[in-house]
Amino acid sequence: MRPLDHADAAAMSLLAGDFDVASMTGTIPHPYSETTARAWVDRVGQGEEGVVFAVTRDSRLIGCSGYMPMDADHGELGYWIGKPYWGAGFATEAVRAVVAHAFDTHGFAYLRAGHFVDNPGSQRVLAKLGFTPEGEETRDCVARGEVVPCLTYRLERAQAVSALQHP
Repeated sequence: MRPLDHADAAAMSLLAGDFDVASMTGTIPHPYSETTARAWVDRVGQGEEGVVFAVTRDSRLIGCSGYMPMDADHGELGYWIGKPYWGAGFATEAVRAVVAHAFDTHGFAYLRAGHFVDNPGSQRVLAKLGFTPEGEETRDCVARGEVVPCLTYRLERAQAVSALQHP
């Protein structure tokens, strides 16, 4: 993982712009232009999007993962991986690194995360990392243009330490 830069915008537009990826996120539009991706990278660089990392394989962008500090006690986790890389463990590996970074850097008591009810892949990622179900709510999905049911999860610092030490 590394910081994002403008050179990532083309790959980001292609990978995150795939409807199957964008429709599993709250904020990625579909279609997702390179210009829109570049503007988002700018906002990340200005600190407006929280803490975001490029997820890479062989030095090429395959996704993004990060978190938004919500207050001194917790942050909200987010991530996406390009469809060609689904099912290979990249999301779990990236989220594990971001969780460790969030707890080490910000000293959060807990992290929250959520996924749309029709995204079992994210459910598996969060379960592997020790997140426990918290509830259900609805969240906007820009790509779908609708409000979608979302399952929410929570990971306490103590659970994270145990899950990170025993992958």
